[in-house]
Amino acid sequence: MIEIERKFLVVPEKWPTGDRQIRIRQGYMVNDEGMVVRVRQKDKDYYLSLKAKIDISSSYDFEYQIPAEEAEIMFANLCGGRVVSKTRHEVEFDEMLWEIDEFHGDNQGLVVAEIELPEQAHALNLPDWVTTEVTSDARYRNASLVLKPFTQW
Repeated sequence: MIEIERKFLVVPEKWPTGDRQIRIRQGYMVNDEGMVVRVRQKDKDYYLSLKAKIDISSSYDFEYQIPAEEAEIMFANLCGGRVVSKTRHEVEFDEMLWEIDEFHGDNQGLVVAEIELPEQAHALNLPDWVTTEVTSDARYRNASLVLKPFTQW
């Protein structure tokens, strides 16, 4: 599956918390310039995920549900402490689903909104609670935040 995604910083006092919040923990087993392999926990469900960069805003993205016991072994033994924690707030705006990630731990204070688009040229109406687009800034990728957290910038 190809994912086309854009990322924006969020105005702290304006962003909506949405109707659904999901606690996410993701650990990185492979984390290089073009590809990541991660184990991910979304609330009580666990996934193995592979993501390979195509260009600035697109990537191949595959995710498979796995047993909790196997995921916890991966977190404990294969991630080497490279783990990101966040709460994802799902918000509908202009008939599209926005995911607002509120980071925790060493990335506390960072809030990023992501939107997945059906195609590169898709026209996007921006809500008033987003500011600067950071799609092309590698520092804001989760795979980068696990190596150099927001609080260390």
